[in-house]
Amino acid sequence: MTDVEDTVPPAGVAEPGPGKTDVTVEFAGEYVTVPSGTRFTIGREGDLAIDDNRFLHRHFLSLEQAGGLWWLINIGARLSATVTDTEGRVQAQLAPGARLPIVFGVTTVVFSAGATTYELSVHSAQPAFRETPRQVDDGGLSTIGAVPLTPSQKLLIVALAEPVLRREGTGMSELPTSAAAAQRLGWSITRFNRKLDNVCDKLDRQGVPGLRGGVTSSATNRRVRLVEHAVSSRLVTRNDLVMLDDPERYASETPAACRP
Repeated sequence: MTDVEDTVPPAGVAEPGPGKTDVTVEFAGEYVTVPSGTRFTIGREGDLAIDDNRFLHRHFLSLEQAGGLWWLINIGARLSATVTDTEGRVQAQLAPGARLPIVFGVTTVVFSAGATTYELSVHSAQPAFRETPRQVDDGGLSTIGAVPLTPSQKLLIVALAEPVLRREGTGMSELPTSAAAAQRLGWSITRFNRKLDNVCDKLDRQGVPGLRGGVTSSATNRRVRLVEHAVSSRLVTRNDLVMLDDPERYASETPAACRP
């Protein structure tokens, strides 16, 4: 597969004014400070070279300043990124040519190129958005971003997202095949695929795009999109990896135990 040429950055990015603050990009446990007044590119090449992945644009994302804010801009031609705050309360798809302001103290960016999913974060010392306490219901459970997953559905997502959640100092992972994830859980491939269909249908009804797949190449894309959404929205976190130590026990728990 040949690489698609990257698009030029969107027009209208103003020159940074005085008093701007730096931001820091974290990837694979390494931190890079982006000084005020500079343009920082991310991709297969650039200021942050993510990976020699032929599915990844040479220059995919950029960080630039305009109007007193740092902006994350998609300068690629075909890939999108999922951008969220650390609590998963705000989530947006950054399509080619789109831009978003960096307003949170920590902004998480998750994207996929081929079967590989990447995660990085942008840290701002002076975020424009200040967190306020979340309201809880009478039972003490947060109602923000609740997704009603059964225990086995959450187990499935954790099994698929395991390499991304562990990261192991790489910040990138090849997702397991359905057969490998099924084996990890001790399930038959038929059981795994049935539950994968149920999970994707449930999230598709809630408006998550890219989960309507077939049985060939689009099946891989569906798994990639599921993991990308689950990780960026904090539907599953590294704390959930303990579920893989005893899948049958966790699969028998009540659905309340699997709420994010």
